[in-house]
Amino acid sequence: MEDLKSIIRDVPDFPKKGIIFKDITTLLADAKSFQRMVDLLAHRYVGLKIDKVVGVEARGFIIGAALAYKLGAGVVLVRKPGKLPSETFSKTYDLEYGTDTLEIHKDAIVKGERILIADDVLATGGTMSAVVDMVTSLGGEIVECCFMAELNFLGGRQKLPQGKVFSLLTF
Repeated sequence: MEDLKSIIRDVPDFPKKGIIFKDITTLLADAKSFQRMVDLLAHRYVGLKIDKVVGVEARGFIIGAALAYKLGAGVVLVRKPGKLPSETFSKTYDLEYGTDTLEIHKDAIVKGERILIADDVLATGGTMSAVVDMVTSLGGEIVECCFMAELNFLGGRQKLPQGKVFSLLTF
């Protein structure tokens, strides 16, 4: 995994001074690394009968769609308000300074479907916790929340269902 981690670029002072941002675009741009990352994640879920993969805006769309393709599953998008064309279910959640809202189509998940939630990086866990609530409110059974990378020092894993979190890379 160290070879994949080494491709992710550190960007100091982004988005604000004192933060070292983990820029995954360098891994996504490298064809062999991107393929290896998707294959390693997908291998974990082969045979688990995943019905749909939920991708979280925006980089989660990339990982979610690739995983869904590999697993023969459908793709569901979770977006910011006003971006989905049909009737939506919304969830507002707390951020460090304020709130944010996400939406999902009300008919995107059928009760009892086995759902894999995918995103690029697990940080504080606030966004993913909101997505977990949305999926379960629609009747989905969460198989796992998976991430390309996790920033352990931010403790996001503690906000998610115990035993249902997997991160390929950790920082």
